[in-house]
Amino acid sequence: MILGSGEHSYQVVKGWGQGPDGRTLGIASGVAADSQDKVYVVDREPNPAIVVYDRDGRCLSSWGEDFLSLPHEIFIDSEDRIYIADCGDHTVRICTTEGQILKTLGTPNEPGGYGEPFNQPTRAVVAPTGDIYVSDGYGQHQIHRFSPDGTLLNTWGKEGALPGQFTLPHNVFTDREGRVLVADRETNNRIQIFDPDGGFLSEWPGRLGPCGLYIDADDTVYIAEGGGVSIFNRDGKLLTCWNVLGGPDDAPHGAHGIWVDRHGDIYIGEVGVENLLHKFVRV
Repeated sequence: MILGSGEHSYQVVKGWGQGPDGRTLGIASGVAADSQDKVYVVDREPNPAIVVYDRDGRCLSSWGEDFLSLPHEIFIDSEDRIYIADCGDHTVRICTTEGQILKTLGTPNEPGGYGEPFNQPTRAVVAPTGDIYVSDGYGQHQIHRFSPDGTLLNTWGKEGALPGQFTLPHNVFTDREGRVLVADRETNNRIQIFDPDGGFLSEWPGRLGPCGLYIDADDTVYIAEGGGVSIFNRDGKLLTCWNVLGGPDDAPHGAHGIWVDRHGDIYIGEVGVENLLHKFVRV
């Protein structure tokens, strides 16, 4: 089955990704791929772990069982460092691909006061400058910006529906120009766009519970939302979408995390009834 249209058409890979030793994944809330085509999946609960697959969906290993609490999302930078936002213990951990912790942002099990990192952070990503942006999250309504060494540089946002305010900053990503896109989920249902310092630029309203974000090298924006996937150009023009208002069983019905690998293939982590992994090969 082909989903999407035009240059963004994809073939569904049936049954991609099995849990370790046949274990069924609990909640696949995040997914990312490294430069070697290994795919890292956040298995959020009931047994939190990062589960590692090869490109064909064979399980290679898992790690993080000894330190993860309620991992929410994952990001991999150009040096294959892994960033895990853990909304259970209010941290962002930077790890190697083998699961060794290199740095921890935030204090484990100590939620920050309002305006202070973190209170149930949802995503951490790295900008082209090396700065780290964190969406924070379920307990806050803010975006934090850190230097590459982990020094907090600035924070913006508060609860509300006006530009620059959030009901739930559920995800964050940056493009080549350093623009910061935030998935403002729940009642706001929009993507907000900021300059690197947090200055409001624009918004894309009318989304359906945007959960996941990915921006590729061409500044194409991929959004996991509501019941499917929507793909936009950098200016917010819709290029294609599928299963947004219901569709085939092969499309994700609870799309949560999204990643596009170096081959242009899409991976989806689904939260909801199915709790599945999905892979779509670009054709």
